[in-house]
Amino acid sequence: MLETIITLSVVFVGLCAATIVLYGLKKKQPNKDFSGIWFRVKTWWGMFVIFCFATLFTPIVSLFSIMVLCFYSLKEYFSMMKTRKSDRRLFLWSYLMIPLQFLWIYIGWYGMFIVFIPIYVFLFLPVPRIIGKGTLGFLRSVSFTQWGMMLMVFGLSHLAFYSSASPEYGPNLVLYLIVLTQINDVIHAMVSMYFGRHKVVPTANPNISWEGFVGAFLITILASYLLYPYFTPFGLTYGILAGVLISVTGYFGSLTVSVLKRDLLIGDQGKFETLQGKYLSRIDSLTYTAPVFFHVTRYLFEFM
Repeated sequence: MLETIITLSVVFVGLCAATIVLYGLKKKQPNKDFSGIWFRVKTWWGMFVIFCFATLFTPIVSLFSIMVLCFYSLKEYFSMMKTRKSDRRLFLWSYLMIPLQFLWIYIGWYGMFIVFIPIYVFLFLPVPRIIGKGTLGFLRSVSFTQWGMMLMVFGLSHLAFYSSASPEYGPNLVLYLIVLTQINDVIHAMVSMYFGRHKVVPTANPNISWEGFVGAFLITILASYLLYPYFTPFGLTYGILAGVLISVTGYFGSLTVSVLKRDLLIGDQGKFETLQGKYLSRIDSLTYTAPVFFHVTRYLFEFM
């Protein structure tokens, strides 16, 4: 318990420092757009509060909080789609799958957790869309919904399974993952803002640049090297490789969700700007880093 309190105290001090620095930058450079970074820092605080309740009181709080996060992320994802009346039944069934996915986590049934959405939900989802709804727009509706389930529910639900897979190390691994993912995102945004010259997909997200990728890659590895002895049971080699893994997968997660949003919201600039500060803009990287880090760690270490 003492070690957990010390860890939380260090994270709290770091969050306070990051908030003060960002506030100062906003005051000194009002012409710069720090909104994306500010949203991510607010996400840090939200995750920190959830983690405090989960580690100091009960893991059920964390499980429920992540389930709610999955629900709102999926809801926001569906809001981007130009839907027909026939899609509503499909969306309803998708929402009903979320509690089931978290039930498998609660009872520790890894086998069902890992195949439920990729296999059983994938095979089931076409059924409510087919019955009495014809064929118009069938493939687009079903594939769109499955993409949302994989990213917003399956990917993010891994955050809850860490504690189930390893009660001893799981909570700290989640904190380690979130801290590194958010550091990677913020450094990427900051470097791209000041030094970004070579945009990766300027039409989808002008804040994603190759300079940002390189800067975030190096800083995330450094942060991983400094933090792994306190948060993880890893040795030096994986302590560094974990930073590489989280930085690269976080980059692709952010890139994928950015392109996805732009594709779905073509011609609707107002909604695109409204959604910039919502859930998808804050957890896009975690949809990739959470499952990849989980499975690589599980493959390499017996404690998972």
